[in-house]
Amino acid sequence: MTTQSKPLFPEGGALVAGGSGGIGSVICKVLAQGGANVFLTYRRSREKAEAAADLVRAAGRRAEIAQVELEDTELVAQCVAAAVEAFGNLHTVVYAAGPYVPQIHMSRIPPADVKAYLLNDSLACYNLIYAALPFVREVKGSFIALTTAAMTRWSPKDALSVIPKAAVEAMVRGVAREEGRFGVRANVVEVGWIKAGQHHAGIERGEVDQAWMQAAERNIALRRIGEAEEIANAVVFLASSRAAYVTGESIRVDGGFAL
Repeated sequence: MTTQSKPLFPEGGALVAGGSGGIGSVICKVLAQGGANVFLTYRRSREKAEAAADLVRAAGRRAEIAQVELEDTELVAQCVAAAVEAFGNLHTVVYAAGPYVPQIHMSRIPPADVKAYLLNDSLACYNLIYAALPFVREVKGSFIALTTAAMTRWSPKDALSVIPKAAVEAMVRGVAREEGRFGVRANVVEVGWIKAGQHHAGIERGEVDQAWMQAAERNIALRRIGEAEEIANAVVFLASSRAAYVTGESIRVDGGFAL
């Protein structure tokens, strides 16, 4: 059977941490459209999680949800075990979580805030990797993490995103290098400015206005802000059988912002 004729995913399920978010919910939908059952987590809004689960069910696949504080190691382990119990295995694990990042110059960020973001993002991702790897290894599955295109081109006032995500990228490379001998793949999608999640929160908080968006578009080679589906398509490609020989990579989906 050629790669193109294989199903995108084996039987079992995908776990999407942060699946209730603006980008995470679309990842859940596109995974389901590719044939995956989805177990998704949320932090506070059960309503948003249920809406994301409905997108999965509308695609004809099973969906389960769980409220999880990802920086809690034990809760994450329980969540992973519940996902395995629900679907039999985990062929895909996606880290699409992370707190809202206010736009602040580094000179104004207290060390306590950096510590909090490292716990809420970097440690959260490590907890997920640590709990899920034994199960992903069993089925030669894959791990995908969302980070930021500012890893390549520094975006002023974005330190609370870039610093924790740098650790996330290092972890993913470590998984790719160490777990490849078991058939596990691990990759990163570096996210540019997208009309979801941070974008809408920034508008609500008054940090993003029309002038800001026009300036952002001028800095993007394609001269437009991206869509959540464009991130989801990259994630699902990396998770699928079509990327069977791709590991340890960081794919920027940023419209050319980092050029």
